[in-house]
Parts: sequence; C-alpha cells; structure tokens
Amino acid sequence: MTSPRPLSASRPSSPRPQRLGVRVWTALVVVGLVGQVAWTVENMYLNVFVYERITQDPTVIAMMVALSAVAATVATLLIGAWSDRTGRRRLFVAVGYVAWGACTAAFGLLSPSEGAVAAPFVLLAVVGIIALDCVMSMIGSGANNAAFGAWVTDVTTPRTRGRADAVLAALPLLAMLVVFGALDGLTRAGEWRTFFAVVGGVTAVSGLLAWMLLRDAAPAATLDVAPVAVRLLRGFHPSTVRAHAPLYLSLAMLAVIGTAAQVFLPYVIIYLQYGLRVESYALILGVSLLAAATISVVGGMLMDRLGKRRLLLPATLLFAVGLLLMFFARDTVSVIVAAALALGGMMLATASASATARDETPDGQAGMVQGLRMVTGTMIPMIVGPFIGAWVIVGDGRTYLDLGVERPVPGPAMFLAAAAILALVPALAAWRTRRERTPR
Repeated sequence: MTSPRPLSASRPSSPRPQRLGVRVWTALVVVGLVGQVAWTVENMYLNVFVYERITQDPTVIAMMVALSAVAATVATLLIGAWSDRTGRRRLFVAVGYVAWGACTAAFGLLSPSEGAVAAPFVLLAVVGIIALDCVMSMIGSGANNAAFGAWVTDVTTPRTRGRADAVLAALPLLAMLVVFGALDGLTRAGEWRTFFAVVGGVTAVSGLLAWMLLRDAAPAATLDVAPVAVRLLRGFHPSTVRAHAPLYLSLAMLAVIGTAAQVFLPYVIIYLQYGLRVESYALILGVSLLAAATISVVGGMLMDRLGKRRLLLPATLLFAVGLLLMFFARDTVSVIVAAALALGGMMLATASASATARDETPDGQAGMVQGLRMVTGTMIPMIVGPFIGAWVIVGDGRTYLDLGVERPVPGPAMFLAAAAILALVPALAAWRTRRERTPR
C-alpha cells in the first residue's frame, strides 16, 4: 500500500496583496464575530443552561463538551479537505452559517417553559441536548473553523497574518462581551427560548452577508485533485509529520494552550455566579474582556513588527500569571485584573501559535490544515480540559445550598491546574527550534 504523498509546497498562481482591503477586514470582523457569538452560546451558555435547567453534575457538561468537540472535528476535517478540492470556501461559509443559525434556534425547543426538567426526564433531556449540540457543532465547525478559517489563510500573507490572527483571537472575547451585555438578561430571566432564537437568527443572517462579502482566492498553481479520503489521511501520515515537523509542533502548542483554557472556561460563569456569589458577573466579565481584547489587538500589532514566535512565550507567561492571580482573587477589582491578564494572555498566545501555523501551511492545503488545527486546538482541548476541570472540581469538594439542597460548585483550584499545563509550551517551542535548525 502506498503512503499518501506529503503536503504540497506549491505557491499561489498570483501574488496576494500585502495589505488587507476593506472588504476582507469587514468579512473578518462581521463573519468572524457572529461565528464567535454562536460559539460563546455553545461553549459557555449552553453549559449554564444545562446546569440550571437539567443537572448540576459537572461530568455531564464535560461529556457534552467532549462529544461536541469530536463531532466538530470530524466536520472540520471533511469540509476542510472538501473545500481544498473545490476551492470554494464562500459557499460552505454562507450555507453553513444559515444552517448553523437554525440549529442554534432549535435549542429553545428543548427548553422547559419554566423551572427545571422533571427528574424522570433528565436523562432524555441530556441525550437530546447532547445530540443537538453535536449536530450544531458539526455544521458550525464546517462553516466557521474549516471553510472560513481556510479562507482567512487564503487571503492573508505572512506580513498580514499577525494582525489578522490577533483580531480573530480577540473576537471570542468581544463575542462574550456582546452576549453578556445584550443577551445575559434573557438567561437570568429564564427566557432561554428567546435567547436561542435571537442568536440563531443573527447567525443565519450573517450567512447571507458572508455570501456578499467573501470572494474565493485564486487557486494554487498546481491544483491537487486527490480524493477527499486521501487528503484526510495525508495529514496524519508519519511521513507528512516528519516532512512538516515545525507545523505539527505549532499545532501541538495550540493543543496545550487550548487544553489549559478548557480546564476552566466551561465552568467560569458558574464559578463566578455560584462560587464567588458575584451578582454583577456580567459587568466583571465585560470589563475584563475589553481589557483582554485590547491586549490581544495591541499584541497583534507588535507581532507583525517583532515576529510571531517572539511573543509566544511572553504571552504564555502572561496567561499563567493571570491564572495564578485568579486563584487568589475574591473581590471585584482583583477578579477583573486577573481575568484580563489571563484572557489577554490566552488570546495572544493562541494568535501567535495560530499565525505561525498559517505561515507553515503549504499552499493549497489550508482546509486540510484547518482540520488538523481542529484536532489539536479544539478536539483534544475540549475532551481533555473539561474532564480535568471536572476532576479538580469534584476533588475540591466545594458546594453551595440551593433551597436546602447541597449542590457541587467549581472552585479556584481549576485555575492552578490550567496554569500547570502551560509549562509544556516552552518545551515544545524549544523542540520546534531544534527541529528547524537540524539539517534534513
């Protein structure tokens, strides 16, 4: 049996501009931001919905996050390879966003009109939520992570990717701010159906905007017409990994950074609301998210000037310091400062590793590499991270009383666990440097 040939190293048939135009920036911000709003609902608010309306068992949340990550990764691998073969990212983004919005709105149909799901129906509700979450994740990931992410690689260059990826890295924070500021009141009032309907509608409309804003980039000089199945296998073949070791080590760093983030992110709203008993948690997160987004954007400007790799370790250190401060933070001001440093460092480290991986992506293979990024940057973190977080939460043994019933609640120990994981980033960075200096 012959092994899949290594990733193509062919160059584009026509040079890409060294500056991103208004249309590209508008598409990056609009399509990217709406996608992150939808992911905020899926990654954070869906967890709160399950916690409040179905079950307080953190293992259920971890299982939901893990299964949806697997579904999303499969979709990204398939759509990424498929869009590489056709070169038509725009169609996948536009149609995918419309379907994504419909699935998001459908969560409202699974929401009880008031109160929590009755005990005999908890298992049925859990199965229904997880199944719909997997479907929605497949559609959203195919449109956003695979097609839109590959389109970004297509239309950017090494000179423009630092700033572009920094803006993209800040969008999840801005999306959280948008959701907290505009829609959090609906969830606090128990209006979950309206909440999901609004987010779903906005996502569907953005699909129509994507059709008008996006333009597919010029195809590679040598179009690879290999079947989708072959393209899928190629990225995992040992010969491909050896031939592109720096790329795969950059992807490994994304896995470490993402895993550290997923130890606490699925539980952070629950921690603030029920652990610290913060009533104004939306305000705290809003201020810290604005500060973190500023750190990410300014860092992106420095990234294009100083180099993406130079900022990776300082950004990782900033992330770790913020996590350590979150362990000790109890009052409003200290939580805002610690969260801003942690989230800003997280986004800047992610942007640095992501932009470096884009630079190391062979031409014509952006969709397939987006699939690999999904494996390392999303699936592995969202499987490993939440279960580490759940293990720490259960081991910590913190609870609170709700109408006389003792319920488990996340504690600050999860931030220490996340900080410890980040120690792997410098080791991987040193390994990548040695591999690049070693003659082939």
